[in-house]
Amino acid sequence: MKRSIPVISAPVISAALILVLGIPLAAAPGRESPGGGSAKNLSVLVYITGVVAGSPPYELLAAGAQEFAARHPGVRINVYEAGFNQAEWEEQLTSLVASGEYDLVLGSNPSLPELCVNVGKKFPNMKFVITDADFSGNSQIATYLYNQYEQSLYLGYLAGLITTSGMPNANSDRKIGFIAAQEYPLLNNHILPGFLAGARMADPAITMDFRVVGNWFDANKAADLAGSMINAGVDVFAAIAGGASQGMIRAAQERGAYVVYHNTNEYANAPGVILGCGLMEQKKLVMEILEDVMAGKIRYGSSRTVGAGEGYLDFIADDPGYANYVPQDIQQKFNGFMADIKAGKIPYTLPPL
Repeated sequence: MKRSIPVISAPVISAALILVLGIPLAAAPGRESPGGGSAKNLSVLVYITGVVAGSPPYELLAAGAQEFAARHPGVRINVYEAGFNQAEWEEQLTSLVASGEYDLVLGSNPSLPELCVNVGKKFPNMKFVITDADFSGNSQIATYLYNQYEQSLYLGYLAGLITTSGMPNANSDRKIGFIAAQEYPLLNNHILPGFLAGARMADPAITMDFRVVGNWFDANKAADLAGSMINAGVDVFAAIAGGASQGMIRAAQERGAYVVYHNTNEYANAPGVILGCGLMEQKKLVMEILEDVMAGKIRYGSSRTVGAGEGYLDFIADDPGYANYVPQDIQQKFNGFMADIKAGKIPYTLPPL
């Protein structure tokens, strides 16, 4: 029988927990710690740096952990939403680990490993696995980095084909747009350069207008930014902005523009406006990670990069939102490009983070 997994929002940190923060945490009684090889019971804290709703990576992270727990009766999972105040994240995580309830912290955020280093110093038996991050050399932490340069490259190529097309809402300016919640190394060094590089594979004259919301939830501000960008000639958008992305989509619907979307299937949200959706196989990766944790196969201290060639990034081409709204000539060019990406035939250099 499938069990429901609670999602817990950030609580008030109790004084009792604060008192034990300096005491190293031993493995919970009656459980082997992660990496024990034969462990059949596992307690996992899925630590969401934000909220689940509106964030595809977090939705898939929670869903993968939930499905894994449903298949393994000895696995217990708590999904904890830390909220948007980043200044509170480390204190919250420390409090949760101090409770002694968990064998493993599982998260997905490029900035999370640094927090885990600090928490891990207090609790040397705790293990951390972080996706969408690149960090190595710490024996308590394993990370998995999605090749977001690559995903942005093929979504940018599709955006370039659209902005240079004769589609009804494509103008002559050859300008694409990108809206972000905030700037961080993965965005600045992989996602944005990849998106522009991909578009310029369709036409080297394409330019990009980039704007920042300042948070992950203000859809109204994202809509205002998108409207201003449309006024400046943008006709195709992408975003990494969590729930704020919905404002960009609304502006594209109302003003006549197009959207390509990272990480998840959003076609039904705006048919004829969202014309391409990348896919991050976060759920698949999370389930494989937890399987390896149970088997003692995780290589803590290491970082692994995964992309389309490894089967962890893809494009959703079998949805009517793509098949019925994107002109056939564009589909032909893009489908060929995507096949070459998977086969490793599109040359590019992955920039350093």
